[in-house]
Amino acid sequence: MTLRPKKLIEYTAMLVIWLGLVLLFGLLSRNFLSARTFITLANRIPALAVIAAGMTLVLIIGEIDLSVGSVLGLCGAVVGLALVNFHLPFWAAILFGLGLGLVAGALNGLVIVCLGIPSFIVTLGMLEIARGLAYLTTHSQTKYIGSAVESLSAPVAGLAVSPAFLMAVLVVVAGQVVLSRTVFGRYLVAIGTNEQAVRLAGINPMPAKIAVFALLGLLSGLGGVFYTSRLGSSDPNAGVGLELLAIAAVVIGGTSLMGGRGSVVNTFFGVLIIATLEAGLAQIGASEPTKRVITGVVIVGAVILDAWRHHLTIQHFALLKQLFSRTQSPNQSCLTGDRNCD
Repeated sequence: MTLRPKKLIEYTAMLVIWLGLVLLFGLLSRNFLSARTFITLANRIPALAVIAAGMTLVLIIGEIDLSVGSVLGLCGAVVGLALVNFHLPFWAAILFGLGLGLVAGALNGLVIVCLGIPSFIVTLGMLEIARGLAYLTTHSQTKYIGSAVESLSAPVAGLAVSPAFLMAVLVVVAGQVVLSRTVFGRYLVAIGTNEQAVRLAGINPMPAKIAVFALLGLLSGLGGVFYTSRLGSSDPNAGVGLELLAIAAVVIGGTSLMGGRGSVVNTFFGVLIIATLEAGLAQIGASEPTKRVITGVVIVGAVILDAWRHHLTIQHFALLKQLFSRTQSPNQSCLTGDRNCD
């Protein structure tokens, strides 16, 4: 697969930003630039990475999903319940968690698309529903699972990274391929750019939009499995605030909040930036309120940059249109009704 120069520049820019952040914290903390730090980072990000990959597709179609953190917590609780209470095999418990996430995402998509309710409102409701069900499932208690699930997040001998990290990377690669190399991905970009034009072209956007929300629900379930595996237990509070981190990573990666533009690979760099920022601030002794303030500033800055780029893009197209109209041949101008043709 060959990269277009524009994509290569975007990837390089994101890599430079991440490396600059690593260098900054390396100068501020003597222990940051170590193999242990990077191994810890790699093994902490799988849940956020897979959810952010799915969130990228949702934002590209001009929608949003605020329920992913709660769905992750619910799916993790179900995995713990299946293993501890029903003594199911690990693979069967995983299927239950993934299936529940898929159902939650599909319900979001059906209500949003079929009833025409804004995704912000629907997913905010699902956020509360899923979190409440997580508390009911676990009786508001953390269920210890133990070694039955820890192998998924344990570093592989010789690689120093976990199977969960490798699976997250595969999800990112698959997401980018779907977005940039398939008809379905082009539909998503077209829907986010101008849904009405897609309808006029004879394409029904409803199935694609429902599929995107269902896919994000499935990936939230996978994130719940990763989270449960890393903790060795199912926590009903798992994933609280994760939706904000996922949206932040997607926006930092350059995906437009207005729809129609995005990259799953750049989102992965956004995840790395968020994770590195959190780890670096923790190592230099920043307090929790300070970390939240800095993270919030980064998010707002990324949104402002996105709005600025969107404004420049509109101006650029307007200028091209003006230049094109000036360079039209006399015959073409006459066909467009130019009064100077008389």
